[in-house]
Amino acid sequence: MATKAWAAAWCLALVACGPQPEMARTTPQYSTQAPDGVRQYVFAIHPLHNPARLFALYGPLMDYLNQHLPDTPLRLEASRNYEEFEKKLYGRQLDFALPNPYQTRNALRHGYRVIAKMGNDELFAGLILVRRDSGIQQVSDLKGKKVAYPAATALAATMLPQYYLQTHGLNVQRDLDNLYVGSQESSILNVYYGHTAAGATWPLPWREFQKEQPDKAAELEVKWQTEPLVNNGVVARDDVPPELVEKITVLLETLHTTPEGEALLKRLELSQFERADNQRYQVIEDFLQRFAQKVRPLPQEQP
Repeated sequence: MATKAWAAAWCLALVACGPQPEMARTTPQYSTQAPDGVRQYVFAIHPLHNPARLFALYGPLMDYLNQHLPDTPLRLEASRNYEEFEKKLYGRQLDFALPNPYQTRNALRHGYRVIAKMGNDELFAGLILVRRDSGIQQVSDLKGKKVAYPAATALAATMLPQYYLQTHGLNVQRDLDNLYVGSQESSILNVYYGHTAAGATWPLPWREFQKEQPDKAAELEVKWQTEPLVNNGVVARDDVPPELVEKITVLLETLHTTPEGEALLKRLELSQFERADNQRYQVIEDFLQRFAQKVRPLPQEQP
């Protein structure tokens, strides 16, 4: 049976994805205190998927953690888009979070620290998709055309592809019409429907799209893939009790050692979580400096 945290998360997903326009525009709210007075801790995942899909994938992981944290339950939180997630993260509204590496680097400036990370760094690469019938063969064929990306702050799915295009003969800001379309799936679908000549994403959403919409995926191809960087981090706010932070770190880093944990990781298409610290993300700082020099200024953090 799902835990209270999972039930609350699913209700939150329905709010985030509900059909009523007013509800869809309202930021999902949460209480930092459970009805019985027990302190709840919010664990937010950046928009790897739309909210409903994210809850379906990460809800069981929260259940697993809560089974081992009966006195300090976690509540899963999703966000409709990158801007909303970053506003919560940089506003210190989240106790724990799984941001992308760019957001991880920024979170350190707002009183968070890295405690773990997703493994499989080889998966953290950018993909540039085109239609199979597009006739696009070289990077230069994109000149003057529209390219879709999930968000300006998406590292694997936007910054890495833009850096690739910039270093393979295009001036990203001058030669392309760059569209930031809000989600990974939207970026892919923009290519499928011919709204853009190309679209950027990264391996995990592309694999999900291939599974869930194989007919559409068959009409697309990965034309270029970037070099990988370090995968997504797990951060904790500096006022969360250290003993709770350590418990969650141990639970995550040992997840792959149990059959139940292996099954959870398989759903996420991940081999393991790894213990990590702030220094592990210095490579992101180095990349961002190159990106800002060669491609475009870094996005401004949301207040």
